[in-house]
Amino acid sequence: MIDVATQINAVARTVGSRTLEDGEAKTVLVRQTYDATLEDVWDACTKGDRIARWFLPVKGDLRLGGRYQIEGNAEGEVLDCEPPRRLRVTWEYAGDISWVEVRLASAAYGQTSFELEHTAHVDAARWEEFGPGAVGIGWDMTLLGLAQHLHGGGEISSPEEGALWAASDEGRDFMARSGERWHDAQVAAGEDPAAARAAADRTIAAYTAAPPSEDGQG
Repeated sequence: MIDVATQINAVARTVGSRTLEDGEAKTVLVRQTYDATLEDVWDACTKGDRIARWFLPVKGDLRLGGRYQIEGNAEGEVLDCEPPRRLRVTWEYAGDISWVEVRLASAAYGQTSFELEHTAHVDAARWEEFGPGAVGIGWDMTLLGLAQHLHGGGEISSPEEGALWAASDEGRDFMARSGERWHDAQVAAGEDPAAARAAADRTIAAYTAAPPSEDGQG
């Protein structure tokens, strides 16, 4: 059984914005410290055979300037690679291009700080509808998968097991709690609390397939 509360509390989440050459972008950032060496975490994040064990199968040329394809998900180009501390790629999905950067740093007691930032130009209407949780919950699931992989002996040891777990009551509880934390991060970033609440409710319902209540409301 996965300790949902402990994993949720282990992650720091930040919502922000950034001005790029072609306009304003939103950022979501997740950070977790793992009980693993810097080299081991880097290896887990950059070697195709290991990525397939905790995230999704990936193919392509996994080096600077190469292109990758995640099975059933995004593809992109490796823009920057500074072993064993920094990796930046384009994240190309459904006709949109955004950017994902992973940063690693040594922490106390031989641990490693893992930080992932996703930057994207987001349509204002879509952001208002779903907020940061639309991608944030997925990245929370990713950090959980990495934790299970690095620490060993976990309930999730493959993407298939992860998908089954996500559909369980425990998995839906995890995603609901994640959605609540992304709501808190959105409010902390200075966005309107009522709008953040409505967006979080819609996103949590979408991820957990929450049934409508008896009065017909979601």
